[in-house]
Amino acid sequence: MLLGASAAALLAAGCSGQGSRENGKGTGQPSESGSSGPMANPTAPSGVLGANFNEDPSDMRFSQLRGLSASWLRGFLPMPEADEGLPARQRAVATLLGAGKQGYGTVLSLKFPYQGQALPAPGSALMDAELERVDKVARAVMGTVDILVIGNEPFLESRPADRDGPAVNAFYEHVARHLVAYRKERFGARCKTRLYMGALNHLDDPGQRTAATRRWVEFVHDTKEIEGVDIHPHVVSIDAGQKYLDYVVPHLRDDQKFLVTEFSLVLNWREHLRDTIPVPFAMRYGMDPHTRVWELLKEAVRNPFPQEKWNAFLAMSPWFSANAHFLRDQVQRFRDTGKLAVATYGVVQADAMVRNIGPDKQPWLLNSLYANRTVQEHGDGTTGRNQAWCKDFRALQRQRDHLPVRTGETAT
Repeated sequence: MLLGASAAALLAAGCSGQGSRENGKGTGQPSESGSSGPMANPTAPSGVLGANFNEDPSDMRFSQLRGLSASWLRGFLPMPEADEGLPARQRAVATLLGAGKQGYGTVLSLKFPYQGQALPAPGSALMDAELERVDKVARAVMGTVDILVIGNEPFLESRPADRDGPAVNAFYEHVARHLVAYRKERFGARCKTRLYMGALNHLDDPGQRTAATRRWVEFVHDTKEIEGVDIHPHVVSIDAGQKYLDYVVPHLRDDQKFLVTEFSLVLNWREHLRDTIPVPFAMRYGMDPHTRVWELLKEAVRNPFPQEKWNAFLAMSPWFSANAHFLRDQVQRFRDTGKLAVATYGVVQADAMVRNIGPDKQPWLLNSLYANRTVQEHGDGTTGRNQAWCKDFRALQRQRDHLPVRTGETAT
């Protein structure tokens, strides 16, 4: 059976053929000098859509970013890695520093993983040790990255007893004040690096909007050196994502904005993992129509599909095709507030996304712009992709966002 005309047209276009393996792999070592494009006037980021690799840039290549016309890149650093050598040599930091040398705007989030132990109290020896790590990272990135985010997902990366407050607030507020003072001492009145507080999750759930999250956004509002807050709306629908905006935006000062360093419909995809694959797709490719979606994903990782087969699977799956313009529509919601600084979207399928695939694993692999682990490399050496996401990502890039990025300096 042939694809429907509209679905086929949607998935036939996408990223330009620039995902080559040859150059610019995400090692932090740029393969070429900065862009030769016109120098933009320095300006604070506003309404930007960039790419995100989280903590693992090993499958990302700068050629892929060029294929997307992306000009911003985000990653996060688990802070224990600061004990393993110079932070500038850690893969996430090295990649961002390399991107900055090529003219990309850069966002680094600091991840403090305390799910299994109490958050250090201000003034304690454990807090002093944590601040030593913070200083090591700050020496490597302050004044170089464009945005430094204090915390990755604080309310998920802490124990339930701490995240209900006040421990989570006390810890991150102390770290924030420390970084504010560090920046002022080292750079004086102005610095390139802007400070944001880390990401809030699950704001679409009234039960997750607590006294601690309220204190979080009030601290952001009341601390003049903090330029805004990050959110991570991994949701079941765009309307659920709107609840994040309804919660955060009213708390921002006139001179503040918000980040969205991660967002997706992963909770929607998860609802369909136990669905059977579309019958027309099964008939077309000689597959058992009783195959579950999660089983097909596992098979695609084991034996990557040709691009056309991956396109057909997504286009014939109603739960995906109905949301094929999620990226476009969600970014427009962000921009319509007038308060978006930078949003970043997942660029590649990382190794952790495809390990132990089953009916209960979060299907992060369906979010990525490039389907590098589920689609065969093309004959010209370019990377397999999610055509719908790539097409809309490129269309969302504005002339003023092109390389090189110049954000100027902010008051400290």
